[in-house]
Amino acid sequence: MEFKEFNLNQNVEAGITAAGYVTPTPIQEQAIPAVMQGRDVMGLAQTGTGKTAAFALPILHRLMQGGHGHVRALIIAPTRELAEQIHTAIGELGRQTRLKSVTVYGGVSANPQIEKLKRGVEIVVACPGRLLDHINQGTINLSRVEVLVLDEADQMFDMGFLPDIRRILGHLPKKRQTLLFSATMPGEIRRLAHEVLTDPITVQVGTTAPAVTVSHAIYPVAEHLKTSLLLALLHHTDTESVLVFTRTKHRAKRLGEQLTKAGYKAASLQGNLSQNRRQEAMNGFRDGTFQILVATDIAARGIDVSQISHVINYDIPNTPEAYIHRIGRTGRAARSGDAFTLVTGEDTVMVRTIERVLGSQLERRTLPEFNYSVAAPHKDAEFARPPRQPAPRRKTAVTHKGGTQERASARPGTTTAHAPGRTRQQSGQAAHAASTTQPRFNRPRRAQ
Repeated sequence: MEFKEFNLNQNVEAGITAAGYVTPTPIQEQAIPAVMQGRDVMGLAQTGTGKTAAFALPILHRLMQGGHGHVRALIIAPTRELAEQIHTAIGELGRQTRLKSVTVYGGVSANPQIEKLKRGVEIVVACPGRLLDHINQGTINLSRVEVLVLDEADQMFDMGFLPDIRRILGHLPKKRQTLLFSATMPGEIRRLAHEVLTDPITVQVGTTAPAVTVSHAIYPVAEHLKTSLLLALLHHTDTESVLVFTRTKHRAKRLGEQLTKAGYKAASLQGNLSQNRRQEAMNGFRDGTFQILVATDIAARGIDVSQISHVINYDIPNTPEAYIHRIGRTGRAARSGDAFTLVTGEDTVMVRTIERVLGSQLERRTLPEFNYSVAAPHKDAEFARPPRQPAPRRKTAVTHKGGTQERASARPGTTTAHAPGRTRQQSGQAAHAASTTQPRFNRPRRAQ
C-alpha cells in the first residue's frame, strides 16, 4: 500500500511527497482511514511506530475544508519535546496547506504564544499546565475545536496530568472527534478512554514485543559499582549514540556530570532544566555534539533519533511496558541496536517479569576485566544530595511612630509589615485574594 491510496487532499499529498514518505507504517495504514471517516480512535503504539503522521495527516486533510483563523484541532502532549516534535511534523507535512500550528507549553514566556493565538491558528499542540493557564486567562478559545488528540496518555497519567486533562475537557465542545494514543493501557487510561471516546476503533501496533533488530543483555552488578561498570562497558563497546536511562532526575544529572568528567561527550535531560538547556541537550544529541544522553523516562518522551546504537538501563524500569518502550528507541529503520540493563539483586522479580512478557530469557553477561569484588563505601558519595543550608535571616524595615526599626524576617522575600488599621489576619487574607487574581503565567510550574 502507498500513501496515495488514502486519497488525501492534494496539498497534504504534496507534503507527504516532499517528506519522502511512500509506504505507510502499520499504525498509519490502520488509523488514517478511521480518522478520515470521523471515527474516534484508541491507538496502542510505542514511540517510533509513526503515530504522529497517523493522526496529523487526516487532521490536515480535514482542516483543508472549512474555516481558518480559529482553533479547530487540539493536540495535548505530556512534554515540551514531544509537543515540539509534533509541531515540527505538522509543519513539514502541511507545508503546502497554509494551515498554522502553534506550540503552547510552560518554561518559556507566554507572550509570543498569546500573539500567535491572536493572529489566528488552526492547530494547537499543547502541554496541559500552560494550556490551562491560557484557558483561565481567556487567551485561547477552544469552543470550535473539532478534533482532540491525547498523545502519550499513559505518560500524562504518570506525570499527574489527568486532573488537568479533565478540566480541559470541560472547555471543549461535546460534539467532537477524539483520538487517544498510548504506549501502555493502565486502568486509569482505560477509564479515561471510556469517558472521552465514543464507539472507538482500536488500532494496536507493537505493544507487546520490541523490535527484532534489538539484542538484549543484562549485567548483574552491585549498586555501588554501577557507574564503574557503565564506564567499562562504554570503553569496551563500539557505540554511536547512547541513551542512558536513570530512575530519578537527580541521578540523571549526577551521572551526566560523571560521564563528562570521565571524558565522554555527555549531557543529561531531566525536568529541572530550563527549556533552552533542554533544547540544547536534545539538539546536541541529534547532531552528534553529545555522544551520550542521560535521561529519565519522562524527559525522554519526544526523543526521535534514528542513529541510537545503544540503550542502557542504568536503573531497571518499573514495568515491562516501560522496558519495551525504552529499548524501542534503538534498532530503528532496519538498523541493529543493543539494549543493556544493569541489574542488582533487588531487580530479580522485575527481570523475571520482563522475560515472561518477552517470552524468552535475557542473556546474562559479565565483563572479564571488571573487578566485581570492590567493597561498598560506608556512605553514598556518588548520589548523595548535599545537605541543605539554613536560609539566612534577613532584616526588614518596620515603621513605628518613633521612627524606623529593623526586624529579622522569617524567610527571605517575606515581610512582617501590614497595612495600618488591619490585623495580620486581614492583611494575609487580602494578600491571598490579590494573588489569586494575578496571571498564572509568571508562576513557576512543574516541568512538562
